[in-house]
Amino acid sequence: MEPALPVPPPLEQRPSAPAQPPASGGSAVPSRLGWLDALRGVAALLVAFDHSSYAFMAESREQLMPLVNIGRYGVLVFFLASGYVIPASLERRGCVRSFWIGRVFRVYPLWAAVVGSVLALDLLGITDMPARFGGLSTATVAVAHVTLLQELLGTPSVVLVLWTLSYEMAFYLLVVALFTVRLHRRSATVAVVLGVLAAMSVAAGALPPASALSGAIGVGPLVTIASTALVISVCCASSGSSVLRVFGAVMGGVLALVLVPFNGTVPLWEGLVILSVMFLGTAVHRAESGESTWPRAACTAVVVLMCAVGSAYGHGDGAHFARRGWITAFLLAVVTFGAGLALRRRRFPRGLTGLGTISYSVYLVHPVLLALSAGTIGRWRRDNLVLEAAFFVVLVPLSVLTHRRIEVPGLSWGRKARRIRST
Repeated sequence: MEPALPVPPPLEQRPSAPAQPPASGGSAVPSRLGWLDALRGVAALLVAFDHSSYAFMAESREQLMPLVNIGRYGVLVFFLASGYVIPASLERRGCVRSFWIGRVFRVYPLWAAVVGSVLALDLLGITDMPARFGGLSTATVAVAHVTLLQELLGTPSVVLVLWTLSYEMAFYLLVVALFTVRLHRRSATVAVVLGVLAAMSVAAGALPPASALSGAIGVGPLVTIASTALVISVCCASSGSSVLRVFGAVMGGVLALVLVPFNGTVPLWEGLVILSVMFLGTAVHRAESGESTWPRAACTAVVVLMCAVGSAYGHGDGAHFARRGWITAFLLAVVTFGAGLALRRRRFPRGLTGLGTISYSVYLVHPVLLALSAGTIGRWRRDNLVLEAAFFVVLVPLSVLTHRRIEVPGLSWGRKARRIRST
């Protein structure tokens, strides 16, 4: 999960000059985005509950997870929301360089604080970080994480939830590539193609093992190749030369299309479904803004839904995958997003929209809080509602604090950096 930027108004309402995004997701965001804030707030709480249930609600979790994967439910809602707004932010600015600057200052400040906090807990002996990386060098782990692609490079994430940022980064690379070669308005087609490929991979039995590329050539060499390609891609795609822009953008798109199917930690079909879901969110936005039609968006949704459910069903049950739980989570995410979209013109409770404002903090901070609790009071084998409630009582104010002290200043720095680069 990663925070989204505000959505531009419909084409006929856009100002002649692109407006700058507000400093936060609070009152500065137009009311028409209240539904997205509400969805992100709910999604963040769902993911936090899913992870906290390991520690405080083990009995309920054991009964619930086979029925519905709460964590995937929340994550898929986040992916739909990201697909809805991220391409719009690039197209509104019309500048790849500004887009990447905005992403850097939006994502990395809180990311750095959270990763630093987890490393500090490890130094204090509260967590056991080295055991998670199987002898990988510190340099390899560090470089992989800085790219945000660590989950697609055969490197376990320092913080578990960072895996979604790897798929967000792959989505960014594809969005930039499509925008640069002027195919960005084909969002519905891209969503359908990715969904169909996912279903075909399951039907054909083309399911390579997790992290297949890093297993074949080694984690270190893959990290070196991929990180070099990423730097070249971003720099060239942000340059003033049209030739370099196309070269860099296409390189980034190819990198994403190689890593997601062939080196993800989730099955090939699920990686493709994740990207398909994000582009479905984009297709919905294009229908709302008048760039496409609602029937086209609806048909896209049906195809993506059928491919995703069919892929999960064909994949079957396994030791680490509950088919019914995943399918239920996917359907609930689509229904939730659809309900929010249908109610988008209504005013949502301030509490929900406020949670949406701090959703990135809730998402990244809650694993740190859980690591601290696991290293001090441990995990409980039986349900403990008091500790579960206490966890959220601490988490929400802490997330408000990190949002105000880390996220908001980062956004301010990003706006200043974009102004400097544009002069």
